Parts: sequence; C-alpha cells; structure tokens
Amino acid sequence: MKHKSVITAVLGLGLMAAGLYAMKHLSGQGEWILALCSLCTALGCGFFGQGAGSLVTARVMSGHSQEKKRLEIEQRDERNIAVNARAKSSAWDVMTFVFGALMVSFALMNVGPVPIVMLVAAYLFVECTAIYYRSRYEKEM
Repeated sequence: MKHKSVITAVLGLGLMAAGLYAMKHLSGQGEWILALCSLCTALGCGFFGQGAGSLVTARVMSGHSQEKKRLEIEQRDERNIAVNARAKSSAWDVMTFVFGALMVSFALMNVGPVPIVMLVAAYLFVECTAIYYRSRYEKEM
C-alpha cells in the first residue's frame, strides 16, 4: 500500500509539473492545448493529494497500532458503510439536478458549444455509469 501511495504522489507531481510547464511554454498554441494542460495540472493535483494523504496517514498511524486497528474496524463497520452509502445516494440525487440546472443555465447564457457539449457528455457518462451499476447490482441481489 505504501508503494502505491508513493507512486501516486510522484505521478501526481509529474503530471502537475508537466501541465504547468506546458501551460507556460505552449500558451499561444490554442485553447484546446491550454485546456489539456489545465486538465493535466488538475489531475496531478488530485493524484498528489491522494498519494500524499495516504502517506501522511500511514506515517502518523505507524506508531499507534491500537488507533490503526480501531480505525480499520471503524471503516469496516456496517453502520458506517450504510451511512456512507446513504450520504452518497443523497449527494447523487442533488448532483443530478445541479448538473441539469447548470447545463440549462450555460445554454441560456450563450456559452460556446464546447463547454456545453463537454458538460452534457460528462452528465451522460455519469448517468450511464449509474444505469450500468444499477443493473449489475440488481442481477447480483
């Protein structure tokens, strides 16, 4: 697990550095290059945050075996899993309406077609993923 966290953090730093470097040196090449560089930078930040957080947690918990065991039990507790699933479900319900309202507001503001199409594509991807997992879980249960 520690090796995964180190790899994730290093990958994140690399993506972030590459994105920032490319942003600085390829700024006049076009909008899509800038968007790609921004995406690399954002993904790098996310990967680095995830990896660094896991490393810090492992480092802090390394000297506290009782706390580490208690935390593992707490994470596997059925009640906490159910609460987490219910919170995700509520957030999903809110997100569906927020995405819809955002798409309509972008369309009414005459934002260019590229951001609207990207937002619609992301929305449809999320909804199709939900349909896939719902049908998969229904078959399992």
